[in-house]
Amino acid sequence: ECIYTKHLCLDGRQIHLEIYDPCSQPQQGKLSLAEELHWADGFIIVYDISDRASFAFAKALLYRIRESHTAVCKKVVESSIFLVGNKQDLCHMREVGWDEGQKLALDNKCQFCELSAAEHYQEVVAMFTKVLRNITSNFKVKEKRRPSGSKSMAKLINNVFGKRRKSV
Repeated sequence: ECIYTKHLCLDGRQIHLEIYDPCSQPQQGKLSLAEELHWADGFIIVYDISDRASFAFAKALLYRIRESHTAVCKKVVESSIFLVGNKQDLCHMREVGWDEGQKLALDNKCQFCELSAAEHYQEVVAMFTKVLRNITSNFKVKEKRRPSGSKSMAKLINNVFGKRRKSV
C-alpha cells in the first residue's frame, strides 16, 4: 500500500495524517495522480539533488498539482506545497544546484529546503512540522470566515425585530 497513516499531537491539537507516496508504486512513466491530488491538504515534493531526472519529475509534478487544483477550484491553490531537495550529504555528486531548486519553488509559489534524510532525521522532522503548522494555519484562516448569508440575515432580522426593540 502507498498510503501511510499517523496520529500525532501538534501544538496541543490531535492530527490524523494520511500520507500518499506515489513513488512506492511502479511508475509506468506517467503522472496519473488526478484522484489523489484532490483530497490532499498539502504536498511535499522530494527530489534527489544528485539526480537531474528526479528534479525534472518534481518539476512536472509541481505543474500537475497546480494544473489540477486550478482546473477544479478555478482559483489559486490554497494547498501548502513544499519542494525538498534531498541527499544534501552527497554534495560532491550534485547535479541540481540549490539556486535551481529555489527558483523552481519561487516560480511555483511554494516553500523550499534542502536536507539530508540519511544523516539528519531532525531536519526531516522539522520540515514535516513546518508543513503541518502551515496546513493547520490555513484551516484556522478558513474557520475565521464570515458567516454564511443565511446566518447574517438571521442576525439582521433578530436585531431589527428582536427583544431590544420596544413596541410603540
